[in-house]
Amino acid sequence: MKPENIWSFDDLREEVILADLCGKCGGCVSFCSANRIGALMMDDSGYPVYKDKDSCLQCGMCYMVCPQTHPMKEEVDEKYNWKEPIGNFMDVFSARSTDLDIRKVATDGGVVTALLAHMLDRGHIDGAVVSLGKSLLKREAKVATTREELIDAAGTHFSEVPHLEEMGEGYSTFVPIVKYIQQLGGVKTVRVAVVGTPCQIGAIRKMQTLNIVPADIVTFAVGLFCMQCFEMEHLMDKPFIRQYGITVDDIARVNIKEDFMLTMKSGVTVHIPLKEIEEIARPACLACELFSNDYADISVGGLGSPDGYTTVMVRTVKGKEMMADALYRGVIERKVRKYPEDNEIEKKRTISLVKEFTGLKKSRGLKYRKQFRNKKIT
Repeated sequence: MKPENIWSFDDLREEVILADLCGKCGGCVSFCSANRIGALMMDDSGYPVYKDKDSCLQCGMCYMVCPQTHPMKEEVDEKYNWKEPIGNFMDVFSARSTDLDIRKVATDGGVVTALLAHMLDRGHIDGAVVSLGKSLLKREAKVATTREELIDAAGTHFSEVPHLEEMGEGYSTFVPIVKYIQQLGGVKTVRVAVVGTPCQIGAIRKMQTLNIVPADIVTFAVGLFCMQCFEMEHLMDKPFIRQYGITVDDIARVNIKEDFMLTMKSGVTVHIPLKEIEEIARPACLACELFSNDYADISVGGLGSPDGYTTVMVRTVKGKEMMADALYRGVIERKVRKYPEDNEIEKKRTISLVKEFTGLKKSRGLKYRKQFRNKKIT
């Protein structure tokens, strides 16, 4: 009989992967204790699988780091001062980059690109794990180390991007980290920022709470509001796309605020209800209950802000320090309304919207999990 509170990849496979709850974040593979001897790998579909079961140490790290399991929840909640229902936050506001080149390519206000570029310039980080667009419907993870690379990666994306798997390949254990430091000349520590969805940031925070390499190199986390990620390669096959007469060549930009937005090259924006696009969402996203990225240093998204601005929730002291410095140096500007009371009204409205979408996603997640359990029983 298995000892109580000792898990393995078999438990993760049974409770998460086979239950269609796996978000393909790659955390279990990236942070596997046996990664150097090749116990786990990501298959061609992006799911974690055994590469060599005999090499598995049965340590349970893969199970504990998964954002869909709960052994570490109390510890992480305490560390990040989590509060019901959307976590701890110090400030909420709309902002945008002051750099017109960044705003030109950004989906919303370009705050993430501007902040990361500023942190690079000021020496706070050595790079940032971001996603680079290869086409409208395809993106890949990249460690950006220059301002130009960050601008190339600008713009919101909602297709599958395994940020943590990229980090796992580059910095998966102590040995690769040492090699990377040596390549930098051995005089400074590798420090990276990560831009990720709630499941990705959640996996990192669990490992940081456990003090497990390579989570220690992540010194700043930008969390994206996330209602769902999409299997974008199937987007053009759906009836609602044909209904609007859209072709892939027509689309200039994809975004989500209160609904799904396809901006055409003509400048026209088509708004599609979120419920209508659930048919292209990944099953794991429909079962996920995480929306507002509660454990990030700052959480960002378009929800609650006017066009051309990003909603920013500052959550940690480090998030506050970095954002305050960017604002002070004029890299980012807050949207200021004419009257102070208007600012407070907009702030309350945005917080209310984040709570609303958090509730919607939690209700939907509970519904889909229940459907799976009933299906499994029958």
